[in-house]
Parts: sequence; C-alpha cells; structure tokens
Amino acid sequence: MTTQTLVAEIKKKKSFLCIGLDIDLEKIPPHLLSVEDPIFEFNKSIIDATHHLCVAYKPNTAFYEAYGLKGWSSLEKTIRYLNKNYPDIFTIADAKRGDIGNTSSMYAKAFFEDLKFDAITVAPYMGKDSVEPFLAFQNKHTILLALTSNAGAFDFQTKKINEKEVYKHVLETSKSWKNSDKLMYVVGATKAEYFKEIRKIVPHSFLLVPGVGAQGGSLQEVCKYGLNENIGLLINSSRGIIYASKNKDFAEKAAFAAGVLQHEMEPFI
Repeated sequence: MTTQTLVAEIKKKKSFLCIGLDIDLEKIPPHLLSVEDPIFEFNKSIIDATHHLCVAYKPNTAFYEAYGLKGWSSLEKTIRYLNKNYPDIFTIADAKRGDIGNTSSMYAKAFFEDLKFDAITVAPYMGKDSVEPFLAFQNKHTILLALTSNAGAFDFQTKKINEKEVYKHVLETSKSWKNSDKLMYVVGATKAEYFKEIRKIVPHSFLLVPGVGAQGGSLQEVCKYGLNENIGLLINSSRGIIYASKNKDFAEKAAFAAGVLQHEMEPFI
C-alpha cells in the first residue's frame, strides 16, 4: 500500500485508527477456547466487526510467537484473511526487528514477501545498515521506534548527546538513509508534549502512536501537536477495543469502542 492510498482511506473512512491485535488466550471469551483455532476466530470476529471504523491493524508478533507453531499459524491465517477480504486495510507487523544487514534482509522477506504485511516496526539501535534492507522493498513501510510510550523510554531516548536528545538524533539521522521516504515513526501518545518538536524534524512523515486509552494518552493532545496536511497519524488502540467484553458480544462491544474513537477523530479530517 502506498502512502497516497493510506491517506485516501483515512479520508474515506474519516478515521486514522489502528487496532492492535495483541491476543492473549487468558483474556479472550472462554467460549472460543473450544474451537480449533481460537486466536484466528477471535481476530476474524474483531476484524469483521471493526474494519469499517479503522484503517490499519497491528498484530504484535510476540503474542503469537508465545504459542509456538500454532500461534504463528494463527498470525499467518489472520494476515491472509485481511489481505484477501479487506485489501484496503494497512497491515503492520509489530515485530520490532533490527539486526545486521543480511539478517534484516531475511526479516524483511519474512514479513513483506511471505506474510505480505504492508509495514513492520524496527528498532534503530544498530543504525543504517540494520534498517536500509527493510527500506529496499517497493510499496512497503518501515516504522522506526523514535520515542516510545513506556516509562523506560527515559532511560535512553531522552538523554542528550551534544545538547540534543537521542530520539532527535534518530529522527534526523534516519532522514539521510536510502529510501527514507518509506519511513514512519513510533511516537507514544503519553509523550504528547514532544510532538511539536518531532514535527519540526519530520513534518510530513506518518507517526504510529500507541498509548491512547489503556496507557493514558490523550487523542486530543496528540492531534493538537501531531497532525499534518495529510493527517500523518495512526492512533493505535489494542486492549481498550479488543477486550471490551469477554462475553459472546465481544465483537459488538469492540465495534462500539472503536466507533467511539473513530467519532472523536472525525472533526480532525
């Protein structure tokens, strides 16, 4: 999916909502545990109920890898279901990969060619040669961790080198990499006061924003400082939507929760 297509979908749906599919078997409705593949059945129901309210889905791969081969199979079935039935949806593998060049190339092949995700999250710590292999794929996007929503972000990301915070060095340096126009960035909603500075460095890039809802981030604050001419935001919500109910009405309740966020987004589009 191209950036232009993503922007068109945002305008059509009046939404820049991304739904995180972070599946924990202990949290899904108990009646699903008796089916052959409860993770896929849960995902399928959530997707069918909410696809008209969001523009992206983001499975965190750890929640699938934790269940071994069965979990990976559930992830594969989920992405294939999305690509077949809802090709207008932007798909993000929240895998946080990033390693030396040859290894990154293999990670990119796994997620872009085999699973056919549109984007993948990548850690920047190993630098240019660990990220550029992901950027070599046509019409695919690499979402670089810049300023995350967790408390530990302050351990490194906001420390200063030559009077400039590390996350700013990441943003500025990444712009010089080959095919950097395919970069997006993760910026946590709990760091809303930083968006103004971030937009000075990457005014036109899309920002993937976790932390709205369960982690306490404010949609209004993020939009105040983070919006650009093409919206430029993907607001992610996971637990607040997919676990809105543990009963048989879980998909309906998920749609309601997604609709509340989508309704809040409409005035900004």
